[in-house]
Amino acid sequence: MWQPVQTSNSKPAIVLVHGTNADATSWQHVISLLQEDGYVVTAVQNPLTSLPDDIATTKRIIDAQQRPVVVVGHSYGGTVITGAASDNPQVKALVYINAFAPEPGETISQLNSRYAPPPVSAALVADTAGFLYIDREKFHEVFAHDVSLAEAKVLAVTQKPAISTTFDQSVESAAWKTIPSWYLVAQEDRAINPELQRFMASRIGAKTTEIPASHVPYISQPKEVANLIIEAAIAVK
Repeated sequence: MWQPVQTSNSKPAIVLVHGTNADATSWQHVISLLQEDGYVVTAVQNPLTSLPDDIATTKRIIDAQQRPVVVVGHSYGGTVITGAASDNPQVKALVYINAFAPEPGETISQLNSRYAPPPVSAALVADTAGFLYIDREKFHEVFAHDVSLAEAKVLAVTQKPAISTTFDQSVESAAWKTIPSWYLVAQEDRAINPELQRFMASRIGAKTTEIPASHVPYISQPKEVANLIIEAAIAVK
């Protein structure tokens, strides 16, 4: 049976949750920085087959940690951590990296409708099973314009799609109502409207930081992302 690697230090464990059109390896630059600072890190590999499936997978990883936990979500992963960390006293902080932070019963589709649709919405292509990909020719422009074209091409080829129905599913309870939260706004995000990000950050009462970044700040500016996670971890230690 898999067991998380734990060290003897008193720092909380860090659990990272990816969004759509990405997987756990997208956190690799942030993971290295956190490990260098002595944190035990686990990046969840979610199936993206439904919101309940992803919440269940993330909850198993959180529950496997043997110490207090800081849970981090990017993009759709914010919805996942909102549900997965709810009512869990082991989770001491939530960190939303340009991520969705819904109310109970609120869907991503409903949140997106509050503001002008981002450019990525015109670049989505569904396969025959209803999983949504980003058009490879548009991927660099709408998803990761501040990384190199060569790296964006790799991200486009390896993107992990989510079933379209995920965006119309909702959480039953919201962890941010009881757990301290941090939020990183990506000012140049073309996948989640930055105004929507600011609205959500304000609504959940998060300590908010803004940086000029695309939808993938954990790739283009990993130090800033890691520093925010560490700030949250130190605050709740």
